[in-house]
Amino acid sequence: MKRTHLPLNALRVFDAAARHLSFTRAADELAVTPAAVGQQIRALEDLLGVVLFRRTSKGLELTDEASSGLAPLRSGFLQFEEAVQAMQAGQSSHVLTIAAPREFLGAWLAPRLAAFRAENPQVRFVIVDGAANDFTEANLDLAVRWTEGPGDLEGVALGAPEWTELGEGERIVWPGDPDETGEGLGDSAAAIAVGDAGQALAMARAGLGKARVPSLLLPDGEGGTPEACRRGYWLVAPVPQWRQKKVRALVAALTER
Repeated sequence: MKRTHLPLNALRVFDAAARHLSFTRAADELAVTPAAVGQQIRALEDLLGVVLFRRTSKGLELTDEASSGLAPLRSGFLQFEEAVQAMQAGQSSHVLTIAAPREFLGAWLAPRLAAFRAENPQVRFVIVDGAANDFTEANLDLAVRWTEGPGDLEGVALGAPEWTELGEGERIVWPGDPDETGEGLGDSAAAIAVGDAGQALAMARAGLGKARVPSLLLPDGEGGTPEACRRGYWLVAPVPQWRQKKVRALVAALTER
């Protein structure tokens, strides 16, 4: 259903003028000039086709037409305030829903979430599958992705974009493999193809081949020398989620150097 365009600013001015029965005091409340209040009232009267105020020897008085609409108008403003409070409730909530790859959660993210919660005991986390891509459908606040950048989302890099080779023998490959040559799952020389970096890491540690894995997954000293690559772990979210106070606090904690 198409909604009627409402002159909300003029109605807000009318409400103030009706409460004070004075354009001057209404102007003081709204931080505008009395002339601006008068202009808004005249514009509203022209739009509605009614007179809202009459001047008497005692000052301003509401007309019957103005009085008849004042109560539902104020009720409407209260509902607007309730709507805004309801929409802001998500920002004040202490629950953060995060999508993260399982291997990254265990190796890097979980200890930092624990440290954050130790300082913010009211916080609760909901962790979902890192493959969750739809922020609305999964009701996500943040997601961690192994990617070349945030794309069309807001984001910040978590650590340096580096890979480390681990193990010996034939290649273990996985989707997102940081092999800059482009060789990967279709490489006939690869002995094992797995589904993610965590599986590649487990296979290499078991002695079943060598894998290139994100350096953040390894403790210091394990594997070869880290090398730069295009991809890295990024913390991302759409702009509305990124602007939430609770999200900003966690992002700041996770990116502290």
